[in-house]
Amino acid sequence: MQEQAVVRPSLPEGETHPVWHKVKNNKLMLAGILIIALILFASLLASVLSPYDPTKIHIAERFQPPSSDHWFGTDEVGRDILTRILHGARLSLGIGAAVVVAAGLIGMILGTISGYFGGTVDQFIMRIMDMILAFPALVLAMALSAALGPNLQNAMIAIAIVKIPVYVRLARGQTLELREMLFVKAAKTFGIRPWRIIVKHIVPHSVTAVIIQITLDIGDAILLVATLGFLGLGAQPPTPEWGAMISVGWKYLLDYWWYPTFPGLALFLASGAFNLIGDGIRDILDPKSN
Repeated sequence: MQEQAVVRPSLPEGETHPVWHKVKNNKLMLAGILIIALILFASLLASVLSPYDPTKIHIAERFQPPSSDHWFGTDEVGRDILTRILHGARLSLGIGAAVVVAAGLIGMILGTISGYFGGTVDQFIMRIMDMILAFPALVLAMALSAALGPNLQNAMIAIAIVKIPVYVRLARGQTLELREMLFVKAAKTFGIRPWRIIVKHIVPHSVTAVIIQITLDIGDAILLVATLGFLGLGAQPPTPEWGAMISVGWKYLLDYWWYPTFPGLALFLASGAFNLIGDGIRDILDPKSN
């Protein structure tokens, strides 16, 4: 017996996929994608674009203004600011994305378990989340970073802990709604184990909301990383991190304006671009926003 070829439905000639059509029509999202792509591209080619060492001291070249040799000028010990910004982009963007993704995964697991099983499990998890949410995010992140010790790894842990409750509540809400659906009740009737129901039926239907929240939170996480660095609770010298650079540079703003200005501009562009991308993804993936 001959096998029949599977014919996949295709779009009419000349038409684009509806998702790509929405992306093309969202100019602000495209602008955000372009900005992040340029920052990532420049950071990956940092050694090519700027031949200087981001941590090596050159006292004789301290506080050089922007020029053909140093496009963004130099800092108080003669390090090239453009080089430090490019290397700092790897830290700021990488850490911001990693922290939010980790918080999203942990929060989704806890929220799904809480919403599906309910009862004592739900009460225990949600009371812990309420305790975390009782404090302002920045204040709690500062307290945790100070308690754990001022370094980049501890700052990442602090920010992740602060972000987790948002995803727990989001995943729990999705799970409470999904567990009343007919397909979930049918799975229970057939005796399918709870963990299999969660993995096969609950998570795939709630992951979209979590992805939307993750894209919206990356920009905020980048700002939190920079804020802790600014306060001396994040990256420590001589690590090239935007917040730490601004922390030292603002003291010289009146005399050497380029020192804090360029790292601040990089932070503004990166966080703003991620917010634009997050808004665009929400418009595309969330049917309630259309």
